Amino acid sequence: MLNGTAEYQAKMYMYDLKNCAKENGFKPDDKWEVGLVTDAEKIAIENKYIPTIAVKFAPALLWEMFGLVKEKLNQSKTDAELSLNSDSIRVNELKYLIAFSAKKIRR
Repeated sequence: MLNGTAEYQAKMYMYDLKNCAKENGFKPDDKWEVGLVTDAEKIAIENKYIPTIAVKFAPALLWEMFGLVKEKLNQSKTDAELSLNSDSIRVNELKYLIAFSAKKIRR
């Protein structure tokens, strides 16, 4: 498995999510919210929730990683997410794959 492949990157991202969940005392019902966001959305999420894990990749790799991570978390894509592709990611300036728990609000 090459380090630059989406599969490898998704595996490393999942490793980070599991470690972060363990370090932050996630309970079994605490779930990661995963999405593709712009620079401004990333900052807003990071200011509202703790912890967050964000990675930046090229649109084609980002789209593939997003699908793999959603699959590994046993989460289905929404209709809006299903309509995305690498071109729409580029046009909408979605640059980051981000994960956060909606239950863990920064105080």
